[in-house]
Amino acid sequence: MLLLVGLGNPGPEHAGQRHNVGFMAADAIVRRHGFSPWRKKFQGDVAEGSIGGVKLVVLKPATYMNLSGQSAAAAAQFYKIDLADVIAIHDELDLKFGKLRVKRGGGAAGHNGLRSLDQHLGQDYLRLRLGIDHPGEKHLVTNYVLGNFAKAERAFVETWCDAIADALPILVKGDEAGFMNKVHLLAPAPEDPAPRAALKKE
Repeated sequence: MLLLVGLGNPGPEHAGQRHNVGFMAADAIVRRHGFSPWRKKFQGDVAEGSIGGVKLVVLKPATYMNLSGQSAAAAAQFYKIDLADVIAIHDELDLKFGKLRVKRGGGAAGHNGLRSLDQHLGQDYLRLRLGIDHPGEKHLVTNYVLGNFAKAERAFVETWCDAIADALPILVKGDEAGFMNKVHLLAPAPEDPAPRAALKKE
């Protein structure tokens, strides 16, 4: 059994924000693979299903980003899921917009959701890092990640999340490189994204 934790903030006011792309991907996975309806559990929203004969629990913590680990730890403990079988899906400032990388372990790099997961679970879980690019200056980061995706980006983000859902069976089989290749094939990152200075104003 695998636990997929989409990271984001609850509530409609946060739904379109860059920091919520983990929630967007989780929604696409549940929709694409016909998982159970979302239900309230573990201080979050949970849906269950299977892909390629492997059971998956998808969790969207409702604790707000900084306390995501509380929700994830409760789910992992209930289902007796080992840390090696936990997958976090999150926004990544250090990747260009539209790029995806899979990584196991590592630091939080200033991401409060990852920091909370590290505190409550440990660090050796798999991370699906969804690149949102960096606004360029550290003092701009908070407003940037809590800002909505720009109009020019939204159609791609929807396609991107669908591609992640479509390619997930490859990841479930343990083929991380194949998964990344499939996602990039289905949703190639934009060649010339709009300048960050323009995007952060939306």
